[in-house]
Amino acid sequence: MTTTKTWIITGASSGLGLALAEAALEAGEHVIGTARRADRFDGLKARYGNRLLAVEHDVRDTAGAAAVVQRALEVFGRVDVLVNNAGAGQVGTAEEITDAALRAMLEQHLFGPAAYVRAVLPHLRERRSGAIVQMSSQGGRMSFPAVGSYSAGKFALEGWSEALAGEVAPFGIRVLIVEPSRFRTAFNAADVLNTAQQSPVYDETTAAVRTNMAEADGAQEGDPTRAARIIRDMLDTPDAPLRLPLGAEAVRNLTRVYRGALDEVGKWASVSESADFPGMPPAVRAF
Repeated sequence: MTTTKTWIITGASSGLGLALAEAALEAGEHVIGTARRADRFDGLKARYGNRLLAVEHDVRDTAGAAAVVQRALEVFGRVDVLVNNAGAGQVGTAEEITDAALRAMLEQHLFGPAAYVRAVLPHLRERRSGAIVQMSSQGGRMSFPAVGSYSAGKFALEGWSEALAGEVAPFGIRVLIVEPSRFRTAFNAADVLNTAQQSPVYDETTAAVRTNMAEADGAQEGDPTRAARIIRDMLDTPDAPLRLPLGAEAVRNLTRVYRGALDEVGKWASVSESADFPGMPPAVRAF
């Protein structure tokens, strides 16, 4: 006997979150979709009716995550997949980004997802099954000028999620960290992408980056529908990776970054190793 899956997808009214919600609903599954404005789900509600539960919630309101999970359990009786997708981009150098703007990135990309995970884990542990999808970015493994605050949140999410994967694996719960490159969403739109007040001091360093990010709007090579299909397939793949680069650019960039990091470690290995007490045996750890 098959059981209808239930998904919680944050930021499900647009972008990759919307693509995942539509894919689940088209498959006859249930979706609890969150957004800052519930009326953004009117179109989906008209098409899928009671299989979609639209909830107005700002992921930065960490205290509200438990209520969303509880509502899902009350309406559908179970949660099978949590997708932490809500978030936004931000452009600005370290000197241009205020404390408030930096906190906003961490709230959206780390503290919000963490609150949802804490709220749903008791249910998943009791059932000894389920999946947590963390929508990161290629910017969660690499960074470049003017996107440090965005990458800070995604780097933090990935480190936190890597530990989480080991903690929940004995309970039959899977974690998938998705690292997309550019996808055809509103991420790069002028009214969506957060931009710090620009200082001319950094024009030479960041002007090309800012222009490139603005010009990408509407021209991104990634297809959200294809991405949603791949993510769904990965959740049914026994040997799926912990991290899934998504898009050809992500594959190219992360391959270059990993190889460069390995080369650098090798180049300075003898200097690094010389910091130990002489004659010490290799460290033994529990992981």
